[in-house]
Amino acid sequence: MSTNPPTLADVVLRRVSDRTGRRVRDLVVEVDPNRVVLRGTTRSFHVKQLAQHGAQEVLPDARLENAIVVE
Repeated sequence: MSTNPPTLADVVLRRVSDRTGRRVRDLVVEVDPNRVVLRGTTRSFHVKQLAQHGAQEVLPDARLENAIVVE
């Protein structure tokens, strides 16, 4: 049985989930050569900001688009 190493998107997803206490529903992290996009929904701007900080901890120099919707 082989175990694949986590992708960069997996690492960011885990960090954001941990940082936000899993308070972003339907969280998706898209990573491409030009940017990182966070998608999902949450109930507060504070959680949206925590998600952004979590992603920046993993990828401090990446162009980050925080497309998380606050409902």
